[in-house]
Amino acid sequence: MLYSVTHTTTYEYTEPVSLCHNLVHLEPRATPRQTPRHSQLLVQPEPRSIEHHVDYFGNRIALFTIQEPHRRLQITAKHRIEVESSEPVPVGESRPWEGARDFLQGGGEGAGEALEASAFVFASRYVEPNADLAAYAAASFAPGRPLLEATLELTGRIHRDFRYDPKATSLATPLAEVLARRHGVCQDFAHLEIACLRSLGLAARYVSGYLQTRPPPGRARLIGADASHAWVAVFCPRLGWVEFDPTNNILPSDQHLTIAWGRDYDDVSPIKGIILGGGGHTMQIAVDVAAVADPV
Repeated sequence: MLYSVTHTTTYEYTEPVSLCHNLVHLEPRATPRQTPRHSQLLVQPEPRSIEHHVDYFGNRIALFTIQEPHRRLQITAKHRIEVESSEPVPVGESRPWEGARDFLQGGGEGAGEALEASAFVFASRYVEPNADLAAYAAASFAPGRPLLEATLELTGRIHRDFRYDPKATSLATPLAEVLARRHGVCQDFAHLEIACLRSLGLAARYVSGYLQTRPPPGRARLIGADASHAWVAVFCPRLGWVEFDPTNNILPSDQHLTIAWGRDYDDVSPIKGIILGGGGHTMQIAVDVAAVADPV
């Protein structure tokens, strides 16, 4: 599948902004199933400077500075991304989840791989493992159960137990409240599943990206397709990182387009920065992801 992606974020300010510095995660990653064909970042007003780098997690980032006074800032990312379908994951063939946990703590063969994955075991800004989350996860993680089989069931339970409600939470809503009230958005569900997995000593990371806006005939439209989406990847020895989407209760394939991954949303937020002035502001986001016929 070849996709055309347009992601536009517009800020309107009540007072002039005299200076802004911004860091954006808006360029897609290359992965085994995804090949970025073209990317373009358009910023108005035109930045005084713009630099492109790779962050600690291997994500492509851009940093730009605007020094002219402005009341409106518009950031548009345009991409062409080719995505291949994934082979079915052999969830029943993964090692017992306790073995995956112990692998992350040991040395010897695979020590380098374990060390890299262990960065995703610990608490981060929006993911704080605790006993309540471990207890919720435990219903799926019986002793000796294959890791991916257990994670698949946990993904399904979150999908069934929690209601998608875009007005119920904000970025500041703690996971304890999400767990208690049982509603939220894709970001909340991803953080929740990651926290459950980390509470058991497993490595889990946050993946940000997009969903196809208009699905093929006969396929249901997925939740989160009109904005940035978020899902989860768990580390499985021998199989590597395997992705799960708790918002839609599916294993991501050719309808999921990856932009970045990190420990949680804070590592991969699409846009963050600082401004001088501006007063109050409003923000609008428009995302369109559509399959295109031209394979070139």
